[in-house]
This record gives sequence, C-alpha cells and structure tokens, in this order.
Amino acid sequence: MSWRVRVVHTTGYRYEAPVMQSYNEARLTPRSDRRQNLVAGRVETTPATRSYRYTDYWGTEVTSFDLHAPHTELKIVSSSVVETGPTVMPHNGITWRDLRGGEVVDRYAELLESTRYVPRDRELASIARDLRKGRNPTEAVLAISEWVHDQLTYTRGTTGVHSSAVDAWRAREGVCQDYAHLTLAMLRAIGIPGRYVSGYLHTKANAKVGETVRGESHAWIEAWTGGWWGFDPTNDIEIGPRHIWVALGRDYADVSPLKGTYSGGQASAIEVSVNVTRLA
Repeated sequence: MSWRVRVVHTTGYRYEAPVMQSYNEARLTPRSDRRQNLVAGRVETTPATRSYRYTDYWGTEVTSFDLHAPHTELKIVSSSVVETGPTVMPHNGITWRDLRGGEVVDRYAELLESTRYVPRDRELASIARDLRKGRNPTEAVLAISEWVHDQLTYTRGTTGVHSSAVDAWRAREGVCQDYAHLTLAMLRAIGIPGRYVSGYLHTKANAKVGETVRGESHAWIEAWTGGWWGFDPTNDIEIGPRHIWVALGRDYADVSPLKGTYSGGQASAIEVSVNVTRLA
C-alpha cells in the first residue's frame, strides 16, 4: 500500500534586536529512495533569501541560504509532496560472523562507532548482548527496539536537544530522538551498523484522502543486516506509508533540520508546525 502526502513544515523566529546577516542550512526536503519518491519540494523564506542546494556526505539534500539585510523575524516554510511505499522487509541472510568480517566493519565503520549522542556504555552493552542470545541479527534489532520502547516513557521536557542516549536511559524518559539514540547505542555495541533517520510521521493511520492533520517531526533507526531497513522504536512499529524520510546520519547532529549562525539579538521561536495531508 502506498500513500501520496503533502507536508508543510513552518518555523519562525523573532530576534530581540535586528539581525544584520545570517547563514543557514535547512535539511527539510524529503529524500527519494527505494520506498519513497519526492514529487515536488521547495523551501521558501521570509524575508526572501539567496539559496542554493547541495547533497551532503550522507546523501541528504541541503538548502543553504544567507541574508544580508536587517531583519527582526525569519520564517522558513518547507513544502513537499511525497509518495511513500510499503515497508521494506528485513534481511535475514547475514550471520553474526558476517557482521564481524573485515569488509563489513570497514565499510560501515562510521556507523559502528560511538558519538556524543550515542556513547559507549557498559550497562547498555551488557543488556544488548543478553538480548542478542539465541537470535539472528535481524531478530536482535527487533528485540532491542522493542526493549527500548518498553523501557522508556515518552515524555517531553525531561531531555533536551543535546541529551545523549545514556541521559535518556538514566531518566527512563525521552522523545523520539532519545528512543533512536538509545537503540543505536545498543545495536552498535553488538556490532550491528545503525543510522539515525529524521523525517515526519503522519499521526493518523486511518486518515481519509484530503484530510489534514497536525503531523510530527520524527526520528527512527535503520539497521544493516545484509541490507538497510528501518524500524520505529518510539511507536514499536515497522516503517510504513505514514513515515516520510528526510535525512540520515550517525545521530541527530548529522540531521538537524535547521542550523546556522547570525549576528544580532537573541532569537526565540514564534512558530513551529508540521501539517500533513494525505492526497491519495
């Protein structure tokens, strides 16, 4: 089953004093891949800016823009139409011995290493090894994802944008970013390459065609067990038509939707919204 959806992601900032110049990067354009096709996409700003697009190291489309005129507000609107497909089923043919082979370790070294968001932790590694027992790599991914889903309580405000997987584990609470980081920490601890995926989630499984809902910026994981496939540990569900994939990387730092620098007064967000409409 496939869906066609429209996503409108709006972010607005207000500055305490006029900003004279700013440089920004937006990772807001959905990808085209084996289960998703980008039909149309654009990123617009108010005030209008000069922009150009490039593809980053991880294959994410980046819209870079700069503004060299005084302004006290900045609004970024990303609009896209995407066709999403059914779940890509996990690969079951690879063994633990295959994962330990030099070719796999060398090829996916960056996705096996620890990062600031996905640090090494002895307790988590021990739990991951226990969950691995008696399971093949694909089954271990599902078991760890389910375990993370069961261990954490979805709570806003306990963790922040800079919180690591260990922070979320200690708090036993977090949001989708934390569920993804914790899952990745455990997968990498047992030698399964894992990457962080950011995107959007249509929040209504039985949405009617033409119905607009308040969507969510979302995060999930992809694991390599002979091929890449995804799972959503926050909701304990497979990746399906309601997931719209935007960016991927080692962790949140590689996929931040908006980042940049500016000179001027302190900024505060005045508008952040995601509206998703099922078109077909």
